[in-house]
Amino acid sequence: MITDLERAKRLARTIIDDIVLYNKDKVIEGLKNDNVFEVLEEEINLGRKLFEEKVDTSVISPKIFDKTLIDILIAKYGKDVDTNIW
Repeated sequence: MITDLERAKRLARTIIDDIVLYNKDKVIEGLKNDNVFEVLEEEINLGRKLFEEKVDTSVISPKIFDKTLIDILIAKYGKDVDTNIW
């Protein structure tokens, strides 16, 4: 069980990067249509479940996963997608 915050953040980044890697078309389409979280709902829920299985959420907030998700999907990948959202 992970109890170290930096290791938990690293795990979250790895899980989310994998979601993007295997669902690149869905990510791009979701960003273009401003519904990326809905389009990836199943994958995100599976990723969150994996994160919560590996991380001691009584020590580390599960919200770390959600913050990392936004940072990666929007800040990292969103900047490269032509969209009217931003």
